[in-house]
Amino acid sequence: MAALENQTVENQTAGHVVLQNIAWSTYEAIVAENRNPGTRFTYDRGTLEIMSPSKEQQRCKKLIGRMIETMTEELGIPIRSAGSTTWTSEARQQGLEPDECYYVANESRVRGRDEIDLAVDPPPDLAIEVEISSRLIDKMPIYARLGVPEVWRYDGRTLQVEQLQRDGTYARQDHSSAFPFLPLAEMTRFLDRRNATDETSWIRSFRQWVGTPRESQDG
Repeated sequence: MAALENQTVENQTAGHVVLQNIAWSTYEAIVAENRNPGTRFTYDRGTLEIMSPSKEQQRCKKLIGRMIETMTEELGIPIRSAGSTTWTSEARQQGLEPDECYYVANESRVRGRDEIDLAVDPPPDLAIEVEISSRLIDKMPIYARLGVPEVWRYDGRTLQVEQLQRDGTYARQDHSSAFPFLPLAEMTRFLDRRNATDETSWIRSFRQWVGTPRESQDG
């Protein structure tokens, strides 16, 4: 990337680079020049972290996305998916890409919009973060400043839900505000079984579970 020329690399491992003293304009240019849709850029007031997610991280984020999209389709819940869109705040000098993100409660406010501008539009209602690889920059304060109400964090074993509080921090919850009816333990159970069969059979099993009346599941 031309925008990276003459920049000092502070930390570097395979698929993971951290740069210091990066101007906002340079960050924007790097993101604009990127031709690899899998690369994740996290920018926090001059520090830029560039990561290439592992194959397992990419797979897990895709599976969680499929579960959300299957569930909302089956239950008739309107959503708008925004994938790994780059969300930025120049005023706060911060930006990131989630693994996946969705509009749920605010879907109607962005319906039909080709472009979404956080200066006038709401942030996504839900962001997904698969945290199999370690990071230098903590993305949660950035999500908080962007105003994202809920973040799901999956470390390869457990799915945790964190919701934005009035004091601007996130707190772990035992339920999702985006999908309050959803038993999180079941999401984790299905993710644990991701290697037990092919993905087509796996998502069909999840779809069947979603369509089963709650009384039958509880019984």
